[in-house]
Amino acid sequence: MSRIPTNDVPPDILDNEDEEDAVAVLESGSDVEFDLEANPGSVKRGTEVIKRFWTTLPNAPGVYRMLDVKHEVLYVGKANSLKNRVGSYARGQAHSNRIARMIAETASMEFVTTATETEALLLEANLIKQLRPRYNVLLRDDKSLPYILLTGDHEAPQLVKHRGARKRKGDYYGPFASVWAVNRTINALQRAFLLRSCNDSYYENRTRPCLLFQIKRCSGPCTKEILPEDYAELTNEARAFLSGKSNAVKAHITAEMQQASEDLEFERAARCRDRLAALSAIQGVQGINTQSIEEADVFALDEQAGQFCVEVFFFRNWQNWGNRAYFPKADKSLSKQEVLTSFLAQFYDDKPAPRLILLSHEIEELELMAAALSTRAESKVEIHAPKRGERRQLIDYVLRNAKEALGRRLADTASQQKLLISLGQAFNLEKAPKRVEVYDNSHIMGTNAVGAMIVAGASGFMKQNYRTFNMRSEDLKPGDDYGMMREMLQRRFARLVKENPRDGSQEVAADADVVDGSFPAWPDLVLIDGGKGQLDAARQALAEVGVGESDVALIGIAKGRDRDAGRETFFKIGQPPFKLPPRDPALYFVQRLRDEAHRFAIGSHRAKRKREMTKNPLDEIAGIGPTRKRALLHHFGTVKAIQRAALEDLVKAPGVNAATARAVYDFFHERG
Repeated sequence: MSRIPTNDVPPDILDNEDEEDAVAVLESGSDVEFDLEANPGSVKRGTEVIKRFWTTLPNAPGVYRMLDVKHEVLYVGKANSLKNRVGSYARGQAHSNRIARMIAETASMEFVTTATETEALLLEANLIKQLRPRYNVLLRDDKSLPYILLTGDHEAPQLVKHRGARKRKGDYYGPFASVWAVNRTINALQRAFLLRSCNDSYYENRTRPCLLFQIKRCSGPCTKEILPEDYAELTNEARAFLSGKSNAVKAHITAEMQQASEDLEFERAARCRDRLAALSAIQGVQGINTQSIEEADVFALDEQAGQFCVEVFFFRNWQNWGNRAYFPKADKSLSKQEVLTSFLAQFYDDKPAPRLILLSHEIEELELMAAALSTRAESKVEIHAPKRGERRQLIDYVLRNAKEALGRRLADTASQQKLLISLGQAFNLEKAPKRVEVYDNSHIMGTNAVGAMIVAGASGFMKQNYRTFNMRSEDLKPGDDYGMMREMLQRRFARLVKENPRDGSQEVAADADVVDGSFPAWPDLVLIDGGKGQLDAARQALAEVGVGESDVALIGIAKGRDRDAGRETFFKIGQPPFKLPPRDPALYFVQRLRDEAHRFAIGSHRAKRKREMTKNPLDEIAGIGPTRKRALLHHFGTVKAIQRAALEDLVKAPGVNAATARAVYDFFHERG
């Protein structure tokens, strides 16, 4: 892979053009007409920019990026021939409005050449997820899918839920559609195989079996209730079951149960019976299973009103491990095949593909996609769009779920949009707000103070935009709610002014669809959980960072008498306090927003308080990492014993040198 020195990155959408035709058009310098209601001068400038880069491009596979004047990425695309593909953008024939707008905004380009087109496809997916260009199809998902991990870095392997980068040694099984599905499966696996789920630190400090051993959900390897070789056999059985050899495992346990019964070892037979029941529970609670597909991901795409939904079902070990609906951001001019192709590449950017992928629509470059996913998974991956048989029936089932999910989303969006309109009317705003931010704080007598911001838009609560604020000001007095609100809003809007200056370029067009991804950075309405004092603190904070009263509408919400919902008083700068009618939909909407902010603030405060309560003093000592902390705790037993220990005793602890012992001794005695 090599980089071509340029300025930045572009798109990939059109059919490959014949190189000779592209050369003829570009070298002729002829004017081209675009189907675009835009300034033709800007289109011509974008075309000239593309022509300049085109002249030095090689006829080799690679990835290109298109950049605007602010050096922000407009589009990322891949090509088997960079010269042919980039040349096609300057031809001006059969371009959609979307492509023409993209060309008009292009001020620079950047390229990376690759050895093969397969490598280019993988790099393209990685860059799209990383850079999120606005002209690409974007997979919008704020969290990774959960897996089950059977660890391989400990004498007693652990069965745990895992999310994120797969760096820990062990076997990963999944993905599952939800954490609920993972927890349910782990609970059943614990009953079936009696593997531990505790962390290593807890395991190493046990002196007697925990409650899970008593209720027969763990075999107790921590206190040697089971021999290491017997625990290893349980681990191998769990690994075999999760790898698809469920029938063999069940047959082995059945044989063991019968043998135990013949030997009159009825307790051991009962344990085997319970394990078989647990395995049957795992296989029996699935919504739909298939007898002909052991391992597959099934994708079905539906499009309504210019919006897309991709429903994904996960099948492993002939079992349905759940499903999830995705709503990618994509221009409505794109075909279903184009959206599904881009979605697939991004979906498997951070996870290995299964052996079989079933699609509702035939995609272009199917063989290239299969080769790319096979390279990443290091095993053969097949991709099919079945037309008949059981697989087609399965596709139809998944497609029906996609239609229903998109229908619900559209209905929810329409209802949410009506609520935003009513909110704008209730507070006399010029137009319905597209982004609403609500601020609240939580603390107990000033301790563990946390500020919280929640965000709502036409698609509901935008949880990926939620923020928490730990109070930093040294001048802030404990319990000063006004000071907390002032600091929180100062930090939020100071950063907003710096990163997204309000020069008009950040505004969302009047006809922009918020659900389609055009979510503004600036709020149209800010709700403050509090009365006149809180509102004045908020107004002062915004003024200090250069945000005027006309830039953002501020509303304070004072709780009603006896804190009853429905009796709220609202405060707006320049107006006397007012109330909303008891049955006004806007009032109910405000209550939902306030309650969500309250929930998020309290949850953040409790999490912070819990961390403070469980924080180990050893964590505050420089040079004390996990290994030395474990050595000290193993030697002395408790932190209090370490605190009372003499310097000579600390030096004698295994793995602790003189300098570390001195640091620990000084830390506790300086406090003392």
